[in-house]
Amino acid sequence: FPGCPGDPFLYYVMEKGKIKGHSAMLGAEFMWGVSAPLGKVILAGGVTPLMLTDCRMVGAAALFWVLSLFTGRERVEGRDLLLMFFASLFGIVLNQGLFLFGLGLTSPVNASIITTSSPIITMVLAAVFLGEPVSRLKVGGVFLGALGALILIAGGGGSGDAEGSPLGDVLVVAAQLSFSCYLVLFKRLTSRYSPVTLMKWMFTYASVCVIPFSYNEWACAGLGDVGSDAWWGVAAFVVGPTFVSYLLLPVGQRFLRPTVTAMYNYVQPIVATLAAVWMGVGGFSVLKGVAVVLVFCGVGMVARSKSREDMERVGRGDG
Repeated sequence: FPGCPGDPFLYYVMEKGKIKGHSAMLGAEFMWGVSAPLGKVILAGGVTPLMLTDCRMVGAAALFWVLSLFTGRERVEGRDLLLMFFASLFGIVLNQGLFLFGLGLTSPVNASIITTSSPIITMVLAAVFLGEPVSRLKVGGVFLGALGALILIAGGGGSGDAEGSPLGDVLVVAAQLSFSCYLVLFKRLTSRYSPVTLMKWMFTYASVCVIPFSYNEWACAGLGDVGSDAWWGVAAFVVGPTFVSYLLLPVGQRFLRPTVTAMYNYVQPIVATLAAVWMGVGGFSVLKGVAVVLVFCGVGMVARSKSREDMERVGRGDG
């Protein structure tokens, strides 16, 4: 019967969902990886970090609301609207805000290295709040992925980077902790609503939280000094690394465990490296190739590690 343990149809549906989840996370992380070189072009054109953040929040909220007009109305419970506010706080506002201010105080290399802590933090939180087992395979996968990411970061770091700041480093760590909390604590919320409904409310809340703090920034900004290329870059940043990536993120959350989702954070240095090679500002060495293999081996090991449901099913004798 369909749905019984060992049912081939159920297995097919589950595997198809995992493929969809992995594809969504690859797409989202690709967009976020491209955001680093794109963001540098925008900031060099006269747009400040806070202005770019405002454009991301408001622009993405508008796009999600427009898209929701074509996907059908979805009723949201009042309690879940409150949960979406806190999801927005952890997943967007605090994550991006703390990282932005931390990056302004510490060096880019320090910030990049600290971001590799996200899967480790997520693994610990998932064990505490969701009862996910911390197996040797999972720990080994996180270690391999972190090692590969660190090799890529070390290979791309130059001696001209500014000195790191303890306060900046703490803020970047707090940003990773915030996003890990979002992945773990709000996983059930992402399974109850479509990505469009979820994100239109989350970005609306994020806009409301950010705009009051940026009035002086816009009032004092010389908008006439910002070139058209920079504004086109802002538009691309809103559509790609914000709208598309956050449209894909809930899909990954729905079908993958939090630790697996967080492991895709290691894809960003790979994308940044490939983008640098494509732009002619970097090279691709054998060592970097090894790093890429380590990252994907790590993701594969964590994906293959047993979840709590797998352990319970084995205990019942179902699998």
